[in-house]
Amino acid sequence: MITTLKVQKNNQERVSVFLDGEYAFGVTLDVAARLHKGQHLSDAEIDGLRTQDDVDKAYQAALHFLATRPRSRAEVERRLEHKGHAPEAIAAALSRLEQRDYVDDDAFATYWVDNRSRFRPRSAAALRYELRQKGVDAESIQAATEELDEVAAAWTAVENKLNRWQELAEEELEQKIITFLARRGFNFAIARQAARRAWRELHPTDEP
Repeated sequence: MITTLKVQKNNQERVSVFLDGEYAFGVTLDVAARLHKGQHLSDAEIDGLRTQDDVDKAYQAALHFLATRPRSRAEVERRLEHKGHAPEAIAAALSRLEQRDYVDDDAFATYWVDNRSRFRPRSAAALRYELRQKGVDAESIQAATEELDEVAAAWTAVENKLNRWQELAEEELEQKIITFLARRGFNFAIARQAARRAWRELHPTDEP
C-alpha cells in the first residue's frame, strides 16, 4: 500500500513513493498524479513503476549529457552504459529521445561538420574518421561531408595563423603550412595550394 507520496527536495519534478512506510521508488509528477495515499499496488504494477523509474532516470541523465552540445546516438548510449543504467532502460530512453528529435545522427553529423568548418577545419577524410569514432553510420557521414569544400576549409584553417607566420621565409612558410594542414588530414596538393596563397597574401605585389 502507498503510505506516502513526497516531492523530492533535489528534483521538484519527481516524487518519492513509499510503500508500507518504506521508500520504494521515484516517479515523475505526471505518474504521481495517478497515484494516491492508501492505494494498493499489485506486484506487476510495482515492477512496472520501477521499470518506468529506471527509464526516466536514464532519460534525464541523457538530457543532462546533451545539454552542452548535440551528441550521436552511440555517444549517448555509451554514456548511459558508463553510468550503470540497465540496457532495457537505455533502449527505452533512446527511443524517447529519438521520437523527440533530441538524438538524430543525420543532424548531429551536419552539426559536427559545420562546427569543425567554422572553428577547427578538417579534411573530409578527417571528419569522416571523427564521425565514425562517434558511432555515426556511413550514410549519415557521407551526406554530411559530400559537399565539403576542402580548399576553402584548408584556407580557413591557415588564414587565422598568418600573422604569427609573416616573418617566415617562403620555403619555411610552405613547410610550416603543409605540416600544419597534414595534421588536419588535408592532402599535399591542397596544403601546398594554401601555402602559396598564404605567401601571396603576406607579400602582395603590384603585378596584375
